[in-house]
This record gives sequence, C-alpha cells and structure tokens, in this order.
Amino acid sequence: MFEQLFPYEAAYIVLSGYQRFHHAFKRITYRAKVHFKARDWPGMQAAARERLQLYRDGVAETVDALTGFMGEHLADAGLWRQIRLEYLREVYNLPTRNLAETWYNSIFRHSHKGLSVDEQQMFVHATGTYREFRSLYPIFHSQKLNTPLEDGLRTLLDRYDFFCPWQDRERDIRRIAHTLQEKLQTLLRRPASPRLEMLRSVFFRNKAAYLVGRLVLAEGDYLPFVLPVLNEEDGLIVDACLLEFDDVSTIFSFNRSYFLVDVDIPGDMVDFLQTILPTKKMSELYNSIGLEKHGKTALYREFLRHLHQSKDQFVVAPGIRGMVMSVFTLPSYGMVFKVIKDRFEPPKTVTEDEVRRKYQLVFLHDRVGRMADSHEFEHLVFPKDRMDPALLDELVREAGSKVIVREREVEVRHLYVEKKMIPLNIYLKSAGLEEARAVVDEYGKAIKQMAAVNIFPGDMLLKNFGVTRLHRVVFYDYDEIGFLTDYHFRRKPRPRTEEEELSAEPWYAVRPGDIFPEEFATFLIGREDVRALFHELHGDLFDADFWQDMQERIRQGELMSVYPYREEMRFRNRFAT
Repeated sequence: MFEQLFPYEAAYIVLSGYQRFHHAFKRITYRAKVHFKARDWPGMQAAARERLQLYRDGVAETVDALTGFMGEHLADAGLWRQIRLEYLREVYNLPTRNLAETWYNSIFRHSHKGLSVDEQQMFVHATGTYREFRSLYPIFHSQKLNTPLEDGLRTLLDRYDFFCPWQDRERDIRRIAHTLQEKLQTLLRRPASPRLEMLRSVFFRNKAAYLVGRLVLAEGDYLPFVLPVLNEEDGLIVDACLLEFDDVSTIFSFNRSYFLVDVDIPGDMVDFLQTILPTKKMSELYNSIGLEKHGKTALYREFLRHLHQSKDQFVVAPGIRGMVMSVFTLPSYGMVFKVIKDRFEPPKTVTEDEVRRKYQLVFLHDRVGRMADSHEFEHLVFPKDRMDPALLDELVREAGSKVIVREREVEVRHLYVEKKMIPLNIYLKSAGLEEARAVVDEYGKAIKQMAAVNIFPGDMLLKNFGVTRLHRVVFYDYDEIGFLTDYHFRRKPRPRTEEEELSAEPWYAVRPGDIFPEEFATFLIGREDVRALFHELHGDLFDADFWQDMQERIRQGELMSVYPYREEMRFRNRFAT
C-alpha cells in the first residue's frame, strides 16, 4: 500500500515546500506598505534582500526533507516520473501553477547535481499554456476621464490608501491633469472617451510607491500611465506623471532591483504590463515583479524558441577580451553568455569563488539602474553545430574545466546570462561629439549613482560598461566590485624632490584598498575631446573629496535618493515656477 502512495507523498513534500515559500513571499511583499508608511527605507531594502534569499533557503529545506524521505530511491528515474505526474495533478488548477512547476524544477535539479535539463523529468515546457488562470475579477481599477480631468483623477486616487497624509493632494491632481492634457493634445486622433485602467496592486521599491496603469485611447490602443508617489517628512506627493513608453521601460529595467508588489495571479499582471511595455520579454517582467526564478524559466524557454527559429552561430562577443570571463553571444539573440576562465590573466588576483560572490553581492544589492541583472545557469547545453569553431577553441582553452564537448552538443557547467549591450568603448569610437557628450554624462552618473548605494566598481574602464537601447550606461563587470566604504580615497602626496617627481614607481606608501582619484584621468577615456567633456561634466570624480564625502554620508546612515526617471519629469522641476 505504501509503495502505491510513495510518489504522491514525495510530490506532497515538494508541494508543501512551495506553499511555505509562496506564503512567506507574500508576507514579506505585503509588509512593503508598512515600511512605506513608516518611512522605514532600510527596512524596505532589508525586505527586498530577505525575499531574494527566501527561494534558495526554501529549496534547500525541501530537498533535505525529500532526501530524508526517499533515501536510496532518490536516484530512481522511473519513480521521479511518477512523482512529476502526481505533482502535476496537484498543481494543475493552482492560480500560480507556472511558479509551482518552476519550484519543482529547482527541487529536481538540486536533488540531481550535475544533471542538465531533462524533459522527461522536469517541466521544461509549460504545461498546457504558458499563461496561468485569469482572475475572477479585474486586477485593475477602471476610471473614465470626463471633463474636467481633475474629477476622474480625484476619484482614482481615492481608491488607494497609503494610511498617510498628503502634502497637497489637490495641487498634485492639477499637475497630473495638466500633464495628461498636454499629452492628449499631441495625439493625432483625440480619443472620444479616454479612461484609465490602474493596477490595484501598488509597486514598492526603495523610497517610492508606484501606481501603474494605462491610458486607454481605444480598445487595444494604450499609453502607459505611471504615478511615482513619495512619502516625504511632511506627507505624500505625486512626484511625476509618466506617459512615455521609454520612461516606463526604464523604471522596469533589467538593471534595477525587483519591485515588492502583491500579486495573486502573476500571468495576469504580466499580460497587463506587456501592453505598456511592448519591448519587454516575459522573462524580464516576471523578474521585475520579484519572481526571478520563474523569470529564469521563461528566459530559458525564450532561448529554446529562439534557437528553433534561428540559424546563426554562437560567436565570441565583440570588444576587448576579458581577463576573467570568456564572453560569447548569438548575433540574432539579445543576451550574452559569460563563462569564468580557469586562469586569470595578470594583474587579476581574484579567485573564481570571489568572482561568484561578487555576482551574488550584486544580485542581493540595490542595482540602482546601473548594474546589469545576471541569471546564473548550470549545465546549459548548446548545439555543437551552432558553435563557431573559434569560439569553441576559446572555451576549451580558457575554461576547459567547465566545458564538455560531445558529438552533437556542448555543455557548459556554469555561466551567467545577461542582457546584451554595446560596450561603451566601442560606442565611443564612432560617436559624434553630441552623442559622446550624452553618453559620458551617463557614464559619470552611473559611477555616482553606484557610489550613492555604497558600490565602487573597482575597474572603471570603459570596456566594463555598456550602452543600452535607451542610451543608458550600465556596469556589467563585477570581478573587482566592492563596497565604497571599504576603500581609502587619498590625494597623491606632492613630490618633495626632483627624484621623487621623476620616479617611475610610487615613492609614497600605498596600502591595500588605497584609491587615488586624480589618477582616473590618465586611463579612463582615450579620446581627448571626450575626456575634456567628462572633465566638464563630472570633474568632481577626480577629487578625493567627492568620494570621502559619499563615504561619510553612507556611514552616517543616509539613504540617498536615485530616481529611475528623468529629473525634468519630476513635478518639482516641471512646475518650479
């Protein structure tokens, strides 16, 4: 009798682990509104980190329980096929079935170390449909916008209770109405009866809460409509009204921390978000709402579909070859693949374990829109006939311990997958002066915004930064990254003698962790005209005072504000007079 129940009992252990994880995930997410009300910004960031660690801890706990239950049967492939079938029967009608299937995959992979994807044992492809169930009631508020617009906006804001007083709600409503009216007047065809559809769930991140929705011009014709709300010392304010696809895309970017947003049926929310974020893939949207493990599953499925639909070959990524990573890409695909080399070229002294810890640091940290999100994969298989021979030679030569070459496939034991960008050094080679000015301004802002969240990139060379589709500059090379407060920023002592001035080596003591910002000017930017622009825009980066001031502010506990939308969009700037 027990043998008949064994697969069900094992499946139930996996399902119980998922349910515990899902409930804990929801509880942490729900507390975001409490942190926002109390202006507890460190608590908000701690909740975001706790939620990121939750999945890994839950998987480890469930695998331990399952291993204890299954014992010697843990490696029985036939039994696992029965367990998968029993599990599918239990989760098929769950509102979060796709997430539950991803959880099962994680349990199976962690129970079978060293195994690549197995379509017979795992949920490699979505069961039935990649969409989950539709909500029984709309996930958004619908609000008609008659004249005057202020009436509809007032009713809309009444639907959201932050349990905090407003600074001046009527002022903010007038500003929203003015911004919206300006946008409507630019449309070629003025909608007869526009309306707003606003997600009921509020999106929390760092110091802001976002009301996310769409302006419905006609059925199927949408514009984004996003209101960032700040809780300042003297009350709530609406900080901006965002109506452009690119502005909203930046908020949901892959280089930002995930939102704390309460979601019942993730597929429903992803469907809604895709109407205002048409350039975002499903994997990115799952990531943005904090479901990064299912985002990884969606990314893998997107990758498989792209492989099936394309014919080009994987090649070495363009740009200067890295000293720590071998990087390759598929020209028709929007991602790059990064493999840690077996040996690092001088002067690199980090170890592979240290590099992995750096990537984990970035995963858990506030990426502030300036550090690329990375998905870590193990035992990823590529078709051998799609690998350029020069690439395959490099992988075997530089990272042979992680590459298994078989007759028809190449298995990479460990790698990172990131969004593809144009390396900044390559971009600047052909950029005109105006383009260069914009992008080096972004480069300086990237360095400063990372510093604001206690991150020093270590190696600030242009080749370690990329330019995104929206011409934002993002850092993606993490092997030398560290906390800003761990470094010593100093001015170079003035030489006391002619011998000291002409010395090829430092004549003064240099300790581990010493940084001399004035030296940045000698190696950061090669083009003289672009270097002059950078000095003009961000010359303070060459002064130790800037860095020491940032360190002191961080040590004093200040959480500096970095806004994920353009400064000119903020109401305090648009309506400054």
